[in-house]
Amino acid sequence: MASFGRSGIFVVCLAALSVLFFQNAHHDSMLEGIPAGKTRVLDLSYAISDKLVPWPGDVKFFEAKVNATIEKNGYFTRSFWMLEHYGTHLDAPAHFPPGKTTVDQIPVRQLFGPAVVIDVRAESAKDADYLLPVARIVDWEQRRGRIPAGAIVLLRTGWASRWPDVQKYRNQDATGKMHFPGFSTEAAKMLIERKVSGLGCDTLSIDYGVSSDFAVHHLSLGAGLYHLENLSDLSELPEAGAFLIVAPIKLEGGSGGAVRVFAILP
Repeated sequence: MASFGRSGIFVVCLAALSVLFFQNAHHDSMLEGIPAGKTRVLDLSYAISDKLVPWPGDVKFFEAKVNATIEKNGYFTRSFWMLEHYGTHLDAPAHFPPGKTTVDQIPVRQLFGPAVVIDVRAESAKDADYLLPVARIVDWEQRRGRIPAGAIVLLRTGWASRWPDVQKYRNQDATGKMHFPGFSTEAAKMLIERKVSGLGCDTLSIDYGVSSDFAVHHLSLGAGLYHLENLSDLSELPEAGAFLIVAPIKLEGGSGGAVRVFAILP
């Protein structure tokens, strides 16, 4: 350490500050380019209507009624009713024990973060019950670097290509069991250790379709993460470099709710 000297320490500190400066400058330029259309922004959410794919057993899930019309009232308004977990939505920690935080209590800082995209489309095409293993996360980190704290990890399964066909998207067998990919508990534990803010998927659930105990829900929501489910087509997202803005409905006491998710592309 002594041979390294103060000058060496100064150089290392200067290099670190330079990296931080250029990263911030890059993010600033990305944001500044949005109004001019120079920076691409993807909307990863489905528009809410009665035509989306509900969870099996949910008979009533969305309803909209006209309250006023231009012709009669001079303005247009509607009222609507919907389930908290319908369409593109966020699961708050309170959704499953031991999680306690409701959707309105999620710290704002957790709703912004770098996107980590793990592409398992090839595996999911061969095995509808595919579970993301730890090895795939290790592979991502070997190529892209350690997953940063505060990241939002998205599982790209390609299942969005089945939307909004209820039969194809749910992929139920003769017994009613659904079949679609998800996170393994081992993968979830590793991502919790990485201190990520949330997990997302382009399927009905973070847990794979045949799950009956929703182990990943209990594990990750209990650790304070949130889930983004039924995200739309993720095919244009890079594995790293995009930045996510997660904007859920601020529903007091909610176990979750409709969410708008934007990806700012590099």
